[in-house]
Amino acid sequence: MPLKITTNKFRHVFGQSTRKDSCFENIHITKNAHDSNFAAVNPKFMAVVLDGVGGGAFLVHSINQLGRVDVNAPKICGHTGPVNDLKWNPFDDHVIASASDDMTIKVWEIPEIGLCTNMTRCVFELRGHARKVTYIEWHPSAENVLLSCAFDYRVSVECTVGSYFY
Repeated sequence: MPLKITTNKFRHVFGQSTRKDSCFENIHITKNAHDSNFAAVNPKFMAVVLDGVGGGAFLVHSINQLGRVDVNAPKICGHTGPVNDLKWNPFDDHVIASASDDMTIKVWEIPEIGLCTNMTRCVFELRGHARKVTYIEWHPSAENVLLSCAFDYRVSVECTVGSYFY
């Protein structure tokens, strides 16, 4: 039997590993098995759902501060259950919404300089679902419109004016 040699079209492609000072380190991302977004990024900040006990917390960190993230970095910790989804407002880089197992959606406003201390008070809290909220999404072309769905088989559309929900 003749030996058949096949050529690989990727034989001239070589990769380089990224240097540690050009990436983020020491972020303990959640181990939740739910199929959702556990990280969200906009032009100023990144948000990552953290692994923890006793409620949902997520980290909001400036994308310009590369390297090792401090273990005691300020977090957003206002949910009583695990956070399932995070989304940045496409019209305001300082507003983020979070959905949680505690049946709430919370809208947070991040200061211009980022977080200096742990944030526990949100701008607004939505309590329209009867079971855990799984997904949220901001409308891409209509400002301040937020869509959510939960395990109660309902889809909720919330219209806002400014930073406040009515």
